[in-house]
Amino acid sequence: MSISKVGVIGAGTMGNGIAQACAVVGVPVVMIDINDAALQRGLATVGGSLDRLVKKDKLSAAARQAALDLISVGTDYALLADCQLVIEAATENEALKFDILKKLDALLPAETLLASNTSSISITRLAAVTQRADRFIGMHFFNPVPMMALVEVIRGLQTSDATHDAVFAMAQQLGKTPITVKNAPGFVVNRILIPMINEAFFVLQEGLASAEDIDAGMKLGTNQPIGPLALADMIGLDVCLAVMNVYVDEYADSKYRPCPLLKEMVAAGWLGRKTGRGVYRY
Repeated sequence: MSISKVGVIGAGTMGNGIAQACAVVGVPVVMIDINDAALQRGLATVGGSLDRLVKKDKLSAAARQAALDLISVGTDYALLADCQLVIEAATENEALKFDILKKLDALLPAETLLASNTSSISITRLAAVTQRADRFIGMHFFNPVPMMALVEVIRGLQTSDATHDAVFAMAQQLGKTPITVKNAPGFVVNRILIPMINEAFFVLQEGLASAEDIDAGMKLGTNQPIGPLALADMIGLDVCLAVMNVYVDEYADSKYRPCPLLKEMVAAGWLGRKTGRGVYRY
């Protein structure tokens, strides 16, 4: 199946990043959100991101404008009627995603492929609320989308080979490097990453080293660009805790127990960069 136009549900951080990734390679994209204010914020974010690329001589002014011209926005799902692929990039809330996917399934042509950018919710379970489970797949981009090369292409139990192959090829068309993943909590990257972050909180809680030294040790000793505690602040401590709780529930394995310090900081409202305080102050 050839994908020549993409729809994106959500104009937030992930949604506008996906829209930009499509537009800069010449793929028309329709970005949908619940109101005009959200859409204008999304467009402004894309414009600012493209401006930075122009200043760094990584994009011409003409290419910047061409990309912006390929992004259309609106609040009506009917605008997605001629898209071959629609990517849901709404807030990480299962009930909300169920509602959106049911509405899309009822409105879109039968042949349209549906994908979710979820980072933790079961693709098999999301697919099951639609009448096109064989044409449903996970397409997990990483933040910031325009810069990060990876896309996890997650097959639900029902996903067809044709759907996988079309979406895998689309990820490559966007200049990304896709990997194929089976459906399981956390998929591949977050299954490894979030428990590592959780372990860093245990090390901090036990007083083995300061936060700064833990992060410096992991950066210098494992060649990571950012330490696990600073990364937790960037992701959001509440998000890290929520993912660990999913692992505990799904795997019933004590190795996934959230660190008490992580739980305590979330209870205090110290969620990281977005609240001005997490492991570090901002």
